[in-house]
Amino acid sequence: MTTQPAPEDPARESRHRRAGAVAFTVGTVAALAVFAFLPGLPHVIDWGAILTSLAVGALARWAYRAWVARGRLPSG
Repeated sequence: MTTQPAPEDPARESRHRRAGAVAFTVGTVAALAVFAFLPGLPHVIDWGAILTSLAVGALARWAYRAWVARGRLPSG
């Protein structure tokens, strides 16, 4: 017999969703800042830099959600 996971608290889920959006935004802005200000790179924000920055933001959001989920997993 398997146990059903407990339903999420809506306030907690809202905080996690907001924190995931913040992680995405911080990752995207940080990657754009690297492309804009790092010496040695052309200081041009083109479509490649934008797409790479969005990918970095998505990776940051995924990493945050994985880090949070690791703390909620039942011990085996």
